[in-house]
Amino acid sequence: MIDLNLRAEIEDFYARYCAVLDEGPLEAWPDLFTEQCSYRVVPRENYRAGKPLATLAFESRGMLKDRIYCVKQTLFHQPYSQRHLLSGMRFEVTQDDRYRVEANYLVIRTKVDEMADVLSVGRYYDELVRDGTTLRLAVKHCVFDNELIPNSLIYPI
Repeated sequence: MIDLNLRAEIEDFYARYCAVLDEGPLEAWPDLFTEQCSYRVVPRENYRAGKPLATLAFESRGMLKDRIYCVKQTLFHQPYSQRHLLSGMRFEVTQDDRYRVEANYLVIRTKVDEMADVLSVGRYYDELVRDGTTLRLAVKHCVFDNELIPNSLIYPI
């Protein structure tokens, strides 16, 4: 069991995480991570088998910033918005004062003049650390259940 105040703080962190991805500014996304971090989008089959192959893999805040630069400045794609829904959050405090968080996620994508569709569904396997008074992600693994994903993932999940 974790303290209710800590639980509320972690839930608030995830509300902010989703708001940044859904409403922006997208440039604030990397600041939710530690300088040295792991962000991976991985198929469930590979994750369970311990295989290193990931659809997206970034290993530092700098790499996350580069991704956002690409999204904003260099990628050409049909614009869309996304909405994150989280449920079933579980929390654990580790011996080294990290907070392990697991949660189901669903990301809905909406394009102009089209019906909304499921972009990704799966589970987050995260580790949060305290950086001063702020929580930051040291590890974020987005393990997707859907067998098929769009041929390109533009925005972070």
